[in-house]
Amino acid sequence: MLNFSIPVVTNAAYLTLHYRLASRDGVDIVTTFQGNPATLQLGKGQLAPFLEACLIGLPEDVHQTFELGPENAFGPRNPELIQTVSRTTLDENSTPDAQYAIGDLVDFAAPGGGRFAGILREINAVNALFDFNHPLAGQSLRFEVKIIGIL
Repeated sequence: MLNFSIPVVTNAAYLTLHYRLASRDGVDIVTTFQGNPATLQLGKGQLAPFLEACLIGLPEDVHQTFELGPENAFGPRNPELIQTVSRTTLDENSTPDAQYAIGDLVDFAAPGGGRFAGILREINAVNALFDFNHPLAGQSLRFEVKIIGIL
């Protein structure tokens, strides 16, 4: 007697899937449903860890939607991550003659050689106000997946 079991997603699985990340009201942030499916390996940073956690244990051929509150997605907004940066610091992290507009995403060098980015909220001759929260922090999200294949 043959025993064929349906594969399920594990924390190191190779997957072929369609996925959609959208705002709670259904506005797409990213989707593969209108094009080719994605192929990825869990645990390699191709999806955010909280999205990977939704997939663990799902069987092949499942189509499921997850409603994620901010605490289960990119976290709540942290007011301490809204920081004033001097124009000197901004200029030191910029290309010469860089021009900025409200809403620009600006990349900064972090201690130890890393990088981080903030969204410019205000700017004047002395200072600039940046929001270093993830752009989706504080938002509820909808994560829809269709698992096509598991290896």
